[in-house]
Amino acid sequence: MSLEELKQKVKLIVAQNKLTVDQRLLKICETLEANIDHYDWVGFYFKNGDKDELKLGPYVGEPTNHTIIPFGKGICGQVAISNQNFVVQDVAAQDNYIACSISVKAEIVIPIFVNGENIGQIDIDSKTPDPFIEADERFLEFVCKEVAKLIS
Repeated sequence: MSLEELKQKVKLIVAQNKLTVDQRLLKICETLEANIDHYDWVGFYFKNGDKDELKLGPYVGEPTNHTIIPFGKGICGQVAISNQNFVVQDVAAQDNYIACSISVKAEIVIPIFVNGENIGQIDIDSKTPDPFIEADERFLEFVCKEVAKLIS
């Protein structure tokens, strides 16, 4: 399935008003993981109330102990502060990386904004070295804009 086809699928999932927000977020995770070969773990982290930390939301992939991530820690925690996309082609080269699995080689994290505020992010881990291209980044920005519609 092409990224353009996946965009349409994401829009359809977001529009399924009979499902809860978490159910729709999980369906997005499942769809991305099932249709993009180098997306091995797909999940959402959201700001945990007024605390300076992220809390794990719906995800697919190997279980993780990282259900709470302080701002500034790891790739996700850095995105919570920087408000910028973070593409890591080689996690072994990152000093501030929180390892979820020894098999993870790369990670991409894209923030989700609602009314200009960073309220969370999508996090993708890949077991493939150097897998992410600009098309992944643009596609995930699209996904995050669609997710923002669910949260706002």
